[in-house]
Order: sequence, then structure tokens, then C-alpha cells
Amino acid sequence: MEELWPAPSREVADAIRSLCQRLLTETDALVDAFARPSLLAQNDPALLADASLIEEDRELNRSDLVQWLTANIQHPGRRVEPYVGPRAMAYINDLVSRGIAPDFAVAWRVALQIGWRRCLEECVAHCADSDLLGVLDVTAQSLVQYALDSVAALRQASLAAAMGNTDAEGIATIQLIASGAPIAEDLAEGRLSYRMARWHVGLVLWNDDPQQADALDEAITAVRSSAGGRSALVARASATSRWIWLSGEAVPDVHHVKKALATTDEVRAAVGRPGRGLEGFRSSHQDALAAQALIIRLGSDRRFTPYADVELIDALTKDRAGARRFVINTLGPLAEADAALRQALLTYVQCGFNTTRAAANLYAHRNTVERRVSRANELSAVKVEDNPTHVAAALLLLDLAPGVMAATPS
Repeated sequence: MEELWPAPSREVADAIRSLCQRLLTETDALVDAFARPSLLAQNDPALLADASLIEEDRELNRSDLVQWLTANIQHPGRRVEPYVGPRAMAYINDLVSRGIAPDFAVAWRVALQIGWRRCLEECVAHCADSDLLGVLDVTAQSLVQYALDSVAALRQASLAAAMGNTDAEGIATIQLIASGAPIAEDLAEGRLSYRMARWHVGLVLWNDDPQQADALDEAITAVRSSAGGRSALVARASATSRWIWLSGEAVPDVHHVKKALATTDEVRAAVGRPGRGLEGFRSSHQDALAAQALIIRLGSDRRFTPYADVELIDALTKDRAGARRFVINTLGPLAEADAALRQALLTYVQCGFNTTRAAANLYAHRNTVERRVSRANELSAVKVEDNPTHVAAALLLLDLAPGVMAATPS
């Protein structure tokens, strides 16, 4: 690429190299600092609603940051060529196929503000006074030019993806329905080749590694096979996720889907509540997206999550610090006690306070369950007989995301 400013002196180049080596060790923290704000600045509801796309956007941010830092370690202060790799290209293809047009310039502007402030802090703390002005001057030029070049490269990649996309109409129709836009039922059926006037259950299947696309395909095959003759609609949501709808004259039973997915270790599933017609198609899909976002937000390893089971937890954990306070205030010492005690009490409540049923679900002797339930209730700050809803919610939250008890940074 054409160089647009003079090469730095050896002293300034050494200072820039040292700066980038230090920043490279805190890559994840830097990405955490600017990925979410830059995403929110784009104000695209379709992008913000999909946890898989949010993860891919974060990975793109990380790739861009590492590219600039490593380039400046090798050639300090020089113009850095953007790299749109296969994963980034797959992400852009997914955005285009769903009619999402991110404002890359806005995202980069926000990221630059946060990133540049961190550079300033490091420069002031570590650069010699004689080198400081030169380091700031060259680094600013390099960062700004890298942003401009990256925006141009991403726009070019988006254009190429748009010209090669063949599934845009179907994905656009799904996006319209999901957003609540008015669309005739017969038009939606014609575009999707899928009947709307019946019961629907929406699912989101995803994994964490784009290299494991085969596992997603195998999981979809398993879901189709378990559908028992019901209609199934499958849409590619991103490189790591698929949207699925099962439909029928009666409410689809997802028990068979859960069993089918139990054989695939790499794939996780979120399931919406059943709904009927066009509105049911939309609401069940939104439920599934919300369940997926909850699992990713909490860092949970749960593999099969019906939204009906975690809707209360979703509301409670929008504020992580508040969720931790809720658990501590509700469970007290039980929050840090043996997990077997908490599991016994949770199962007991879920089984309608029936010890025999709870023992059967836990594959334990009735007397063992009674002792554990009694001990757990002794430890709990709020007794189960006083407020079973709060106790069950706190126990389920801990079961879903044990890490919520970790102290939140001040």
C-alpha cells in the first residue's frame, strides 16, 4: 500500500513497537471495551437481536485490533493493510443475506475514540518525553488511516456479497415477519414454501466454532428426522447458527428434538414457546433468540434451553450485579453450599413439593432427598415455604450460570 507519511525515527519506532506489544497482551479487555459500544452505535435492531451475529461482530473487532497491533510490532508506524479473512467474509455474507447493512464508519468512529484513549494512557505512562509527540503523531495517522482503509474494504466486501447472494428474498421475508412488519400470510407462504396457518415452534441451533459447520448440518438432519412428518423450515442465520421452525396442526413436541440433539456435543439449541399463525411464527422465533442471548450472556454451558424455562431468569439477569444481589439476598449461605443441596431443593419445588417425585427425578432415595431439602432450607435466607417463586428463581439462576456469584468489577 502507498505510504502517506514519513517513516518514524528509530527511537519513535521502538516506542511504538513496545506500545503495541503491551496492548497486545490486553486484547480481550480492549475488545470488551469497544465492541459493544460500537455495535450499539449502529442502532440496528436485527443485528442487536441475534447473539450469534453479536459474537461474530466481536470476533471481527478482535481480528481488526490484532491486525493493527501485530503489523505495528513488525513495521512500527507504517500504514496497515486491512485483512478481511474467511470468517469475516462469512459474517458479511450473513449480514447481506438478511438485509442488515451495518454502518461500518459509525462503528469505527466509536472504536477509535475508545482505542485512542487507551493508547494515550499507555504513551503518557511509558514513553520518554522526547519521543511522546512523535509516537502520538505517527500512531494517530496510522490508526485513522487504518479505520478509513478498513471501512472501504468492508464496504467492498459487502457489495461483493450482495452481488453473489441468492437467498436474499427468503431471508428478507423472515426478517420482515420477525420485526413485526405487516405482510400477508399468503405472500409469506409463497416466498418461504412453508404453511403459516398452523402451530409453530421456533428453534435456534448454534455452535461456537465456524469450522464445525458439519456438526450444525448433522444436528439439522437429526431435528428433521425427529420431527415425525411435521413441516420444517431451516434458514442460515450466520456461519455458526441456524434458525428452524417446526409446524403442525397440533403443537410440535420438542421432546424428540432434545433427544436427537443429545448425540451432538458441539451444538446447542434454544427453543421458543409454541404459537399459531404468522404471529406465532414470529413470537416463537423471538423467544428462541432471547433464550440464546441469555445463554451466551451468562456464559452458560447448557445445551438445550426452552425459553419458557428461563424467561424469569432472562428478566433478572439483564443487570448482572442485580442478579448477584438477588441470589445472595434470597439464598444466603445456600448460594455457596454444596450444589447437591441446591439441586435437591430446586427439584423439590419443580416437582410441586412432592418428595417422592423429586427423588425419582434425582435418582436418589426419598430419605436422602428429604435430608438435603431440609438442610438446604435451613441455609437459605428466604425459606421455600415463605416465597417458593424467589427461591426457585435464584436456584435456577445459579444452576444455569454458576459464575454469576463471581464478584462484579466496580
